[in-house]
Amino acid sequence: MTPIKQWIPTVFQAPVIRKAALGVAGLAMAGGVVAGPATMAHAATPTADKPTTTVAAVSQDKRTSAKELDFDYEFQETYYYCAPAATKMALSAQGKDFSQDEMARKLGTTEAGTDSAVETTRVLKDVTGKDYRTVEISGAQADQGQTDQLRTDVVRAVDDQRAVVANVAGSAADVDGDRHSYEGGHYIAVTGYADGGDKVKIGDSWSDKGEYWISTDALADWIASRGYSA
Repeated sequence: MTPIKQWIPTVFQAPVIRKAALGVAGLAMAGGVVAGPATMAHAATPTADKPTTTVAAVSQDKRTSAKELDFDYEFQETYYYCAPAATKMALSAQGKDFSQDEMARKLGTTEAGTDSAVETTRVLKDVTGKDYRTVEISGAQADQGQTDQLRTDVVRAVDDQRAVVANVAGSAADVDGDRHSYEGGHYIAVTGYADGGDKVKIGDSWSDKGEYWISTDALADWIASRGYSA
């Protein structure tokens, strides 16, 4: 299976109202835009947590229509802390309280970012004792099987009181039509589902909206070439 894609630094237009929250030292200004969030992940081939796409889809009559987890949203404290923020949000759904600095140490996060979903899986397993695993969506777009797998994984995780952490790249539009662009990569928490899993709720530590809903099809394509912890 193709390893999770190495992340490449990029520059994009960051939310203007959030600049003060990061502080001068956390921002790299160039022509009026901010470099970040710097969520570059180096190539990492899963070993013990080898990605899998073999779990059977949950049938419609065996899953509830909608469920949202109660979690604590947080904006990321530095431009490279999206993985610590997303993992912290996911753990808060189980009553676990860590600082973003603590999460960064556990994840091995540096100014170069967090390596891959393998790291978020490792930390989620270690902290919760739950059976998180890394699932890779290979290719430039998700196929139907991978999208169905993601839907199944989110429903199963949320029903088990577990949030999913996803490693995304590129742009995706939420259900309101607002676009969220992370060409260099980003980590988000998936904290709920609706319509039997056809829509999922996102906790996004770099978005001015903070929380929003997105179709599972769009999320699968957003994750494509990377992976998620579920």
